[in-house]
Amino acid sequence: MSVLETILARKRSEVAELRRSTGESALLARARDAGPARGFARALSVGARPRVIAEFKRASPSKGEIRAGADAAEIARAYAAAGAAALSVLTDREFFRGCLDDLRRARAVCALPVLRKDFTIDAIQILEARAAGADAVLLIVAALSDRELGELLACAREVGLDALVEVHSEAELERALLLDAALIGINNRDLATFKTDVARTRELLPRAHGRTVISESGLDSREVIRALDAEGVQAFLVGEALMRDPDPGAALRRLRGVT
Repeated sequence: MSVLETILARKRSEVAELRRSTGESALLARARDAGPARGFARALSVGARPRVIAEFKRASPSKGEIRAGADAAEIARAYAAAGAAALSVLTDREFFRGCLDDLRRARAVCALPVLRKDFTIDAIQILEARAAGADAVLLIVAALSDRELGELLACAREVGLDALVEVHSEAELERALLLDAALIGINNRDLATFKTDVARTRELLPRAHGRTVISESGLDSREVIRALDAEGVQAFLVGEALMRDPDPGAALRRLRGVT
């Protein structure tokens, strides 16, 4: 079983437990009471370039522990002060050591829109995200059928969330485009080997047909970000390179070229 398959099996168990413990009706009511979302997609089209979605995460399956004990509110403040366009917060507990409370704490201390970074496989997770204050959710094409992806995109729209649709190949990109995904995240990480290569963004960018493109993974160089920005990438999702630095805010400023 691959790492992705292992994670998805765990998510199916979590979804079943969420239905038992809370229920869709209760989460829908909370989602409707959450107030307006902050506009994740819009934040990636305004402001100084390069636009960075700065990510909070303590660990990952491929890298292990990254920043144990990190405080989401503290890091979010640093990212906002350093000019992040938006935030991404890992909320998976078992594999990334995150939780929804991290998202709540990060959003409470700044005005930036926040992406719930998790493995979304069911509409109830989207309701849970909106109820917790998320402004966007991640949908991974490799984890979903076309029917599932279409239903989750529709659910996100219904509750006012933007959806970042993540692809790893031309075939996945075509699937996302056929379902009219507006935000395309090109992940430079090979899901089989976990190696990263930004050539994947360069390969798929011309095929994105004018959609908002976000490059993800392996972005640890100001020069690489500057070059991809010039080629038309609208935003960059950066996590590990920032979280491993003793001063994540300073690391973000360096990547953006404002130090």
